[in-house]
Formats: sequence, C-alpha cells, structure tokens
Amino acid sequence: MHVHPSSPRKRKSPATIDRARLGERLRGLRKARGLTLKALSARSGVALSTLSKIELGQISVSYEKLLAAARALDAEIDALFDPRAELNGAAAPVAVRSTVAEAPSYDAGPYRYRMLAAGFPGRQMTPMHGTIVARDPAQFADYVRHPGQEFVMVLSGSVRIRFETGAVIELKRQESAYFDSGTGHIYLSTGAGDAQVIVVMSER
Repeated sequence: MHVHPSSPRKRKSPATIDRARLGERLRGLRKARGLTLKALSARSGVALSTLSKIELGQISVSYEKLLAAARALDAEIDALFDPRAELNGAAAPVAVRSTVAEAPSYDAGPYRYRMLAAGFPGRQMTPMHGTIVARDPAQFADYVRHPGQEFVMVLSGSVRIRFETGAVIELKRQESAYFDSGTGHIYLSTGAGDAQVIVVMSER
C-alpha cells in the first residue's frame, strides 16, 4: 500500500492482550460451544485447574496450551487474541495488513508474542513476532510441543534452540531453522539482550 508523504500513517499504540481479556475470550468461546470447563479439559488435554485460572486471568500460559484449548473449541488460536479471526460466515478478506507495533501481544513468561495477521480467518499458518526472554532451561516447566512444523528466523540477538532429543541449534542474526514442532523444544536467548525472532507455525 502506498502512503503519500504528505499524509503519514499515524502509528497506533501496541494492542497488549492482558490475561483478563484473553480469559474472557476463552470463556466466551467455550460457552458459545456449550462446553463446561471439565468437557474442555477432556477435549484439550489441558488440566481443568489450568483452564479455570486462564479464564479468571490468573496465569499466563504457553502457546502450546492456548493452541490445545483453541483446537478443542474448533477455533483458531487467533480468536483468543483478535475477535476479527471469527467471521461468523462473513466473506474472508483478500489480504490483511499487519505491523509488529500494532499486533496484539501476549506475555507468556519466557517468550513475548505478537500475533501477526491475526485478523485473517481460516489461516493455515500462524506467523508471530517473538521476543525471547528466557536464558536458562530451568525457566521452562517442560519442553514445548504442538502439532505441525515451525520456521524461525532471528532478527536480532542470538538464539539457541534445544530439543528434547538432545539436539541443539545455534542461530545468529538472519539465520533460520525449520523443524517438526511436535518434537519438544525451547528457545533461549544467548546474546547480550533479549532476542527478536519471526516464527511461522503450521499444523500441517
């Protein structure tokens, strides 16, 4: 899209998704499907107590658990971050523009996510801008696992990807990796500051 120099685009402030709003959206989707917390737990494999705390905005959880809950609700994970992802029968847009500055963000502890193109429904890929805060494997309760494949490129800093198999990949700026995200993995920042990455995930 071309913007004339005399009409600069006004930058919006970041759309931070706090735990309370994400919890409200999860609860809304669950009730719209007529499911109890117990039923959603059984479908998703996420502990009932964890789902309850998510809905109450008491905890931040990993992408893995949010994805499992969304899949069990037959919804896109983006619906938890951007209500435009649920079109309710409306025609899908041809394209959706997004920027890192304007993307909905979520702080999961070891990582901070910004969900890119969250308003495009029926996506087959999940692109995100990530800030890797974690530096020690002890910051993770377990390796992260979710169905599909994953691509990551380092924008700044340096990253170590550790797999549950014992394999390790070291990435510097403009280096990338592609792997099976069903294999347990964690990202660690190994530079002077937090690392910035682009991650694209697909369930296929």
